Amino acid sequence: MPVKIRLTRRGRKKAPFYHIVIADSRAPRDGRFIESIGKYNPVTNPATIELDFDKALDWLQKGAQPTDTCRAILSYKGVMMKKHLLEGVKKGALTEEQVEEKFQAWLKEKESKIQAKKDSLRKGEDADLKNRLDAETKVREARAEELAKKNAEAAAKEAKANAPQTEEATEAVEETEEVKSEEATEVVEETAKATEETAPEAENTEKAPEA
Repeated sequence: MPVKIRLTRRGRKKAPFYHIVIADSRAPRDGRFIESIGKYNPVTNPATIELDFDKALDWLQKGAQPTDTCRAILSYKGVMMKKHLLEGVKKGALTEEQVEEKFQAWLKEKESKIQAKKDSLRKGEDADLKNRLDAETKVREARAEELAKKNAEAAAKEAKANAPQTEEATEAVEETEEVKSEEATEVVEETAKATEETAPEAENTEKAPEA
């Protein structure tokens, strides 16, 4: 039976993820499969891959043929590399110890590259976040400045509108004070006149007995 290592789709319409499966090459793409050996999520960056390394290697050695995408996944995870090295053992070109040594060196280098990519992506995300925050800060400052300007203009208009009323009130107070001053002056003058008129009468009263 011809066997393939391929992907079968799962997930929502705009958020797909895939199972890595062993299936009969004659079966429908998302139909029945023999065994699931991993998961693949291309939405994340970098893509998330979960793989049963030993099962994938075993099926490759049994003759299973991976699709192009699955071949890339198996190469990324080192399965194709391990298969290649083990074929060297069969041919007598390498020992199992040498295979393991070479594979661990390759794996270490691969992990270093993956980590470097993750760090680079994280730095890019941090830079993007900083730029967005700076832009938002500038927008808030511009809005605050515009609001302060509008408030200042409104306060100036209100002060200008209240200015005539203040002047009228001041004039009214001044007029009231002038009236009060004039009335007080008149009262004083009348009192003085009354005093002057009373004084002669008193003198006449004192002189009356002499007559």
